[in-house]
Amino acid sequence: MSSSYPNQIIEHIVLFKAKPNADPSAVNAMLGNLNSLISLDSVLYLSAGPVSRCRSNSLTFTHILHSRYRSKPDLNSYSENPNHVSVVANYVKPVVDDVMAVDWVAGDFSNPPVVSPGSAIRLTILKLKEGTGESCKSEVLGILKGVEEKSPPIKQLTVGRISRRGGQGFLDLLDCGFQGLKELEAMDTESELSNEQKDKVDGVVVLDYVVVAASAQSASL
Repeated sequence: MSSSYPNQIIEHIVLFKAKPNADPSAVNAMLGNLNSLISLDSVLYLSAGPVSRCRSNSLTFTHILHSRYRSKPDLNSYSENPNHVSVVANYVKPVVDDVMAVDWVAGDFSNPPVVSPGSAIRLTILKLKEGTGESCKSEVLGILKGVEEKSPPIKQLTVGRISRRGGQGFLDLLDCGFQGLKELEAMDTESELSNEQKDKVDGVVVLDYVVVAASAQSASL
């Protein structure tokens, strides 16, 4: 991996809902094996761990994987890698009820791709109502991109449209680098949208996650 920072990255998020009766040791094994995928050549950054809080209209998730890539071909290389395929088949599928994967292009990215352990992350996924026009989508994207200027504690922010899993009409907001959950919880992403724009939203998922060092993953459960 080059020491220079990329000017564009691919954000890749996978949300997992562990089975209620899943053995904690099996969940630990899932997280440990997911975190081992950081060794793959195409991966700039990867961290998997438990969700601190999930708020949504209808979906609940218990764990998250966040990873970053220089390009879509690099993400495809990761997805198709035999090690990744093996981890999903042997450690993920046996312990989860539901999975949601999203990714988007983060342009004008000038930050280090690695998110430091201890950082608090908020992922916001907005589903816009069917028939929402391009002008409204662009307007909402612009408002979300301006959140960073109004919230000084944010160290990183990326915004984009989901490009996988039938994500047409979805918008993503990823806030990285809060000092901790207290600062993160003080911010209300949805409050940045006017009532008129909220009327265009059909569903929202807001998920908080604290990045922990890979070696501490098993101890966190």
